[in-house]
Amino acid sequence: MNVRDSEAVTALLEAAGHTPVQREEDADLIVVNSCSVRAKAEDKALGKLGLLCASKRDRPDRRVGLMGCMAQRLGAGIFTRVPGLDFAVGTRCAGAIPRLLARVLAGESGLLETTDLNEMPDVVEAHTDAGFSAFVTILLGCNRRCAYCIVPDVRGSEYSRPAREILAEIRALVRNGVREVTLLGQSVMNYGRTNPVWDAADAPSPGGFTEPFARLLEAVAAVPGLARLRFTSGHPSGVTDQLVRACAALPAVCHHLHLPVQSGSDRVLARMRRGYSRTDYLDAVHRLRTAMPDFALTTDVIVGFPGETADDFEATRTLMKEADFDNAFIFKYSPRPGTPAAAWEDDVSETEKMRRNQVLLEDQDLRGAAANSRLVGTLQEVLVEGPSLRNAARWSGRSPGNKIVIFEPLPEIAAGTLTRVRITRAAPQTLYGDVVPC
Repeated sequence: MNVRDSEAVTALLEAAGHTPVQREEDADLIVVNSCSVRAKAEDKALGKLGLLCASKRDRPDRRVGLMGCMAQRLGAGIFTRVPGLDFAVGTRCAGAIPRLLARVLAGESGLLETTDLNEMPDVVEAHTDAGFSAFVTILLGCNRRCAYCIVPDVRGSEYSRPAREILAEIRALVRNGVREVTLLGQSVMNYGRTNPVWDAADAPSPGGFTEPFARLLEAVAAVPGLARLRFTSGHPSGVTDQLVRACAALPAVCHHLHLPVQSGSDRVLARMRRGYSRTDYLDAVHRLRTAMPDFALTTDVIVGFPGETADDFEATRTLMKEADFDNAFIFKYSPRPGTPAAAWEDDVSETEKMRRNQVLLEDQDLRGAAANSRLVGTLQEVLVEGPSLRNAARWSGRSPGNKIVIFEPLPEIAAGTLTRVRITRAAPQTLYGDVVPC
């Protein structure tokens, strides 16, 4: 979500006449896009803002701003925490940055703009000319109210954008050369559940899809010139029969999903207020992989949630083994202000959190390596990204399962094209192969 927000602000600033630079030291304006989901992320943002504002002593022409969750959460208090900060905007106010910057350049400072999160959000559709892959926000906010999560408090309630608006944005992107689109939402499969998104005048679904999200997938996949379609992040309740059928039937939809599980213990899942059981989650995994055996799954896991016992942790371990994730992002629990879990005793020691975190990371490294090894010998359709960062003589791209693939390019291959690569070698996070000419 933050990557898309940052891109939108970059596009707005370019439209206002400002020029991006590659190096931080060359910048006259730096805007920090913040996240409040974990304490560590806020601490890093505060540290970075402090350094940037201190640099203004040697660069009096420099301006520093803050956007995102931390600005929304702290409000005017951010200016006490970060002396010298020029402006801050909340999660639904990114479009205000060019206007606030103009005021700052005219001599004002300490400017804040946030909004009532219950109001209709203002969606910024601006995109940079960033190439062949783009993010498109379809759902803002979140209604789930998990016990540990601050997102509803800083991003507001769910609002689904009208399907016509989304399709118009994607058609414009494709006309500008985009080949792959990722649909974004905090619980993206909730699209259309809280407000109407399709009009009576809209054409009916050719595939008979009645659920708003499955119908949107079908409509986006039909946009001429769009080669690939992804979506993130998922929730097990969204893995409906129609969703599975759409993913299996629509060639443009990549067989990959980020589906956070957070815990494998029913007791912990209930305390987290996740809204599903271990069995529910594994059933969603089973249905996806029964319909699409090549389906790649990634996940998020929290260790050390209040009250998590050794048995609870082992339940998470065994679920991860059974789900056979391609990759997993493991986080140590940290209490967030205002959430129900923040009032509970944080009773798992930091040492034990670190141990559990490391155990799951080591398990997942082995699991990821095994998953990649199974792809050796297969033919993967790769969306070419360009020269590899580590070795410019080799190029890289991504498979439909979102695996990084390294290969030696043929002369006719260009960034943004689809090419077939025979996988010859696998590492835990990377695949290697040879291009197979068409």
